[in-house]
Amino acid sequence: MAKIEKVELAMVDLVPKVKRTDAIQSFVSQETPIVTVTDADGAVGMGYSYTIGTGGSSVMRLLADHLGPRLIGQDADQIEAIWHDLEFATHATTIGAITAIALAAIDTALWDLRAKKQKLPLWKLAGGAKDRCPLYTTEGGWLHIETQALVADALAAKAKGFTGSKVKIGKPHGSEDFARLSAVRKAVGDGYEIMTDCNQGFSVDEAIRRAERLRDLDLAWIEEPLPADDIDGHVRLSHSTATPVAVGESLYSIRHFREYMQKGGCNIVQVDVGRLGGITPWLKVAHMAEAFDMPICPHFLMELHVSLACAVPNGKYVEYIPQLDELTGNKMVIENGHALAPSEPGLGIDWDFDALKARGIAEFSVTVTERRN
Repeated sequence: MAKIEKVELAMVDLVPKVKRTDAIQSFVSQETPIVTVTDADGAVGMGYSYTIGTGGSSVMRLLADHLGPRLIGQDADQIEAIWHDLEFATHATTIGAITAIALAAIDTALWDLRAKKQKLPLWKLAGGAKDRCPLYTTEGGWLHIETQALVADALAAKAKGFTGSKVKIGKPHGSEDFARLSAVRKAVGDGYEIMTDCNQGFSVDEAIRRAERLRDLDLAWIEEPLPADDIDGHVRLSHSTATPVAVGESLYSIRHFREYMQKGGCNIVQVDVGRLGGITPWLKVAHMAEAFDMPICPHFLMELHVSLACAVPNGKYVEYIPQLDELTGNKMVIENGHALAPSEPGLGIDWDFDALKARGIAEFSVTVTERRN
């Protein structure tokens, strides 16, 4: 593989098409760092990650001042070596979101470059377990949405062949969550999955209480019920309910995932390539989960995660939240409620460069051509 000669950095800020609220926050902006890597052969790889509205400028400074310059002169095919070099170079700021988001943007660009040069779509290069994956939708289940609208969205998703719908929970009293979810269950019947997401909003005792109240609704899972770093609390909850417990979107190390699996603190693994630091660690967590007989149901980033969920045998669902519609030409292909893995070499994301420029890509634009350790 040719050496890396140029690294281009940019960021766009996306406003979600719908209002997104959960138990602890409102998701009003999506800062999207974008990294483009060019090697000596002129081949180009493009990667990205995201924030939910804060920290984007810090990610970009980390990329521009520290990580980007370390890529110059590196063999682009040595992705594992590069990832560990960059992680070690930032060991004083790991483990955490800012560093992980920056690493993810670089790592996905390198995998895109490798896949394009090998003329393979990412899902085949990374494993090739299957060419499609079932979808569930989150976009119509935000916490502020009225019950009637929740029901209508779930019925519409079911009619399209989706596997399930996620409904955010965390209303002031558990009876409110129960009423909303009961209405959805009554409308969609028993053969349609209902996922719930607490967004780290509960204490252990409250999570146990609410899980017990919701038990008869046969939920697919209860997601992030507690603060993500409370492993023992998740173990206690998992031992107290038959409802599967899902974690992952707020974990930033493969070792955190290992602890959750070893201790029995989760049943569903929702590893997020943008939060964990890229495709390189994502695949390690997915294969580790397979050893524990746990499914992978990645969080967010559907345009990228469709390839990764299809790469591994335990990729169970892709979460439907459109993210890149305004920045891409061809969209993710959906057929009978399944996301189809892209056939094009690379990540399979059809970036619209005119749209990128129109959305303010120049608000942070840096080109790096010299190495700095």
